Amino acid sequence: MDIKIPEVGESVHEALVAKWLKEDGAAVQRDEPLCELETDKITLELPAEADGVLTIAVPAGETVKIGTVIGSLATGPVPKTVLPAGDAAKRPPLSPAVRKLAAEQGVDVTAVVGTGRGGRVTVEDLLGTGKQEPGKGDETLPSSVRSEEPAPYRPTADRTEDRSRRVAMSPIRKRIAERLLSARQQTAMLTTFNEAEMSRIIELRRRHKEHFQQKHGVSLGFMSFFVKACCEALREFPAVNASIDGDDLVFHDFYDIGIAIGGEKGLVVPVLKDADQLHFAEIEQRIAGFVEKVRTNRLAIADLEGGTFSISNGGVYGSLMSTPILNPPQSGVLGMHAVQERPVVRDGQIVIRPMMYLALSYDHRIIDGREAVQFLKKVKAYVEEPEELFLEG
Repeated sequence: MDIKIPEVGESVHEALVAKWLKEDGAAVQRDEPLCELETDKITLELPAEADGVLTIAVPAGETVKIGTVIGSLATGPVPKTVLPAGDAAKRPPLSPAVRKLAAEQGVDVTAVVGTGRGGRVTVEDLLGTGKQEPGKGDETLPSSVRSEEPAPYRPTADRTEDRSRRVAMSPIRKRIAERLLSARQQTAMLTTFNEAEMSRIIELRRRHKEHFQQKHGVSLGFMSFFVKACCEALREFPAVNASIDGDDLVFHDFYDIGIAIGGEKGLVVPVLKDADQLHFAEIEQRIAGFVEKVRTNRLAIADLEGGTFSISNGGVYGSLMSTPILNPPQSGVLGMHAVQERPVVRDGQIVIRPMMYLALSYDHRIIDGREAVQFLKKVKAYVEEPEELFLEG
């Protein structure tokens, strides 16, 4: 039975075989994960379609077209187990300097014990300099490495390689890089800042947290308040929910909110469809579902499609202030940050309040500065007086 790269979306044409989860020749069971695939949008696990013995045809690290056969399963009642490859197949690669010297000296590198990082064979291993006394036993060595005329120290290729690593960019990381560069080059992005007092939201969460958890099976976080606040603000400032298509402005009369989630392979932005129609519990449940899908590599292309506005919470990583970058073709993204107690003035008095800096990055081609500032002030107002949002949602 062939194991093929499945179709995962109309716009996805190739995938990276990121990691085999089973050894070549391993016996596997139906629905057991075989390998981890990575496209420019998602990472997913490919399960076995039947019981059998795995034969790997495409090693990890290769990028292949959709539909490519990357392995096979030998099915049958008594599958034959193939032993894993020997240690030689697992030896780290040789540096150019080591390969050249081994060829010049006629040395069988497979018989040399490597003392470099990860068992790498170094020039010193080939020469055996670590076991010789200066000036002895080196008559057969090239003149450039004989000990009677020590050369000035220069880092060798092996030393350089031991201290640096070159890793190919994954499809997701390349796609992220392309989109970030595109956002900078193809939009007139500006950012405006404000700050919100979080006292009332914190108090609401304190009062309702336990009941909310028991009733809905998920905790009440900050994100649902901000999703509802943004939906209401987008109604009042439709340009922030719009996009450019050629020479036209497209105003969206629906609110599909992208939620930025950091995963092992990079940032992804799954979308809460019709977020304005969701209750607080539904928002929290769907976000928790997205987080679990990202963690288990089960995020689907459909989860990422669309989106009219995005929210990114750098505060979960401790960020106090940052400039979020647009997710084209969207024209706006809200950046949330860490809550920090700071001195503020209230009624002429200096008091300590839990504060959060907010940042709105926007495409100035669509949104005027006045609209951007007013939109962010509206979000701030809803966040600082969230009772109406909470009661309605």
